[in-house]
Amino acid sequence: MTLLWPLVLYGACAVALVIVMLALSALLGERHREPATGIPYEGGIAATGSAPVRFPARFYLVAMFFVIFDLESIFLFGWAVAARRLGWPAYVEMVIFVGVLVATLWYLVRVGALDWAPRTPPARKVERIS
Repeated sequence: MTLLWPLVLYGACAVALVIVMLALSALLGERHREPATGIPYEGGIAATGSAPVRFPARFYLVAMFFVIFDLESIFLFGWAVAARRLGWPAYVEMVIFVGVLVATLWYLVRVGALDWAPRTPPARKVERIS
């Protein structure tokens, strides 16, 4: 129990900091009464159309694959930092890990999961019978 008090103190300080920041923002923050304050504005272009735009599921798939492969790069970076200390067994494990990643990426490319355009079947040759 004596080792738990730094964690409790850290959590209490974090919660207190959030409360203080929210309170100061509410008390000292600017108040706008102009009609243009509530209009969405992004990147210097006024919004046109409705906000809920439907994205194809393929967009979310590519985003998920990016996040997954991005996380794996973090594992590779952590291994690279400690590679000398870990030795050959860790090197073999990392080669297997990268092999699985390459196989997964190859599979995703093969099934067309990373293609933005719909796949068209290859043109069939028509044989002439004479």
